Amino acid sequence: MAKGNVLVGQSGGPTSVINSSLAGVVDGALKSKAIGRVFGMRYGIEGVLSDFLVDLGSESFELLKGLRSTPGSALGSSRLKLKDEHFPAILKQLKKYDIRFYFMIGGNDTMDTIHRVTQYANENGHALVGVGVPKTVDNDLYGTDHTPGYPSAARYMALSVLQAGILARDMQKVDQFVIYQSIGRSAGWLPAATALARTDQLSAPHVLLLPERPFNRDAFLQAVAAAHRKHGFVSIVCGEGIANADGSPISASQTKDRFGNVEFGAMGGTSAAMRLHRIIADEFGWRGEFQVTESLPMCAADRGTKLDFDEAFACGKRAAELATQGEGDVMVTIERTNRSGEPYAIDFSTIPLEEVANHERPLPDRFITKDGFGVTKAFLDYAAPLVGKLPAYASLGAKKAKP
Repeated sequence: MAKGNVLVGQSGGPTSVINSSLAGVVDGALKSKAIGRVFGMRYGIEGVLSDFLVDLGSESFELLKGLRSTPGSALGSSRLKLKDEHFPAILKQLKKYDIRFYFMIGGNDTMDTIHRVTQYANENGHALVGVGVPKTVDNDLYGTDHTPGYPSAARYMALSVLQAGILARDMQKVDQFVIYQSIGRSAGWLPAATALARTDQLSAPHVLLLPERPFNRDAFLQAVAAAHRKHGFVSIVCGEGIANADGSPISASQTKDRFGNVEFGAMGGTSAAMRLHRIIADEFGWRGEFQVTESLPMCAADRGTKLDFDEAFACGKRAAELATQGEGDVMVTIERTNRSGEPYAIDFSTIPLEEVANHERPLPDRFITKDGFGVTKAFLDYAAPLVGKLPAYASLGAKKAKP
C-alpha cells in the first residue's frame, strides 16, 4: 500500500484496559514504514467532524507506556450515531489529513461505524483500510472468545460479591438479604462471573438472575426462601437488563440511547435491584440492601488483570500490523488454542466487521444451570483463567464456647 497517516479513536463506554489497546495501535503504527503520522480522534467520531485531532506521534515514550495502565478513555469517547449527512464531512477530513489507516476501539456499534466509514471512503475514491479493536466489559461481541476489558470487569464483580458476601453473612441478623446489580444490558457474562466468589467458607452468591432467562417472580421467591433457610441470609446478583417473559425490563426503564439501547441507569429510573428489593421485602418482610455499581467496573484499573492489559495491548498492535498488510474491514479476535483443563493459551485471528456489527453474543445455554439461577462448571472453567485467583479470607469456626 501507499504510505499514509493513521486515525484512531475510542468509542462507547470505557474499560480498565482500553488505553492499553490505544497504546498498542500507536506502538504498532509508529514502527511501520508504511505509516507517516498517527492522529487520534478527540471524543471519537465527533472529533473528526469538529476537526479536533490529536498528534499521538508527538507524545513521549513514557506517556504512551503509561497509557497501558491508565483507566478511562484517554482520547475521550462518544456515542454519536452516524447519519448519512455526516459522511461527506468525514471524507473531507480523511483527505485533509491523508488518512489511509483507520482504527476504532469499541463494541458492536463501533464496528458498524468502521465498516460504514471505510466503505463510503473507498466507494468515493479514497483508499482506506479500517480495522476494529474489540472492547467491551459486557463480553457480548460476536466472533471472539472474550473481549479485552471483560477479564478485569469480571474480576471486579467477583471481588465485590466475594467481599459483600462476607459482609452479608456477618450482618445477617440485621439484613437478611443483599442484591448486587451488574451492568451488561442483555448479556449475562458479568453477573455470571460472580459465581467465582463461591468458596468452601463462603456460599454467596446464592441466586443469579441472568438476562438470558425471563424473570419468574414465583420461582425467584422460592429460590430466595430456600437460600435463606439454608444459609441464614441471601446473596442475589442480577443483570441490569433482566426482563419479564413479555420482554419488559424489570427496571421499567423507558429511556434509550442514540443506538436504541435501553439505558438502565437513566436518571429518574428504578433499577432492577430496587425492584427486586421491594419484591422480597413485600413478600417476607425482611430488611435488606442493594448495591448498584454502574460504571465502576469499567474503570477500576486497580482491579485489572495483567492478562487483560497485555491482551488489550496485543490486540491494538495486531490491528496495526493487519492494516499495514492491507487487510481491512475486519476486527481482531482472540481465540483459545488449548482444551479445557489445559493451561490457558490464545492466538489472534479476525472476523469481518459486517459479521460483528450490531450483533450480540449472549451467555450460551451450556453455561447456565437448568433452573436458570446459576452457572455450570463449564462457565467456571471458561472464566477462571480470565479472572485469576481470588483472595482467601479468614473465617472463624464460631463454635459455641462452654462455660
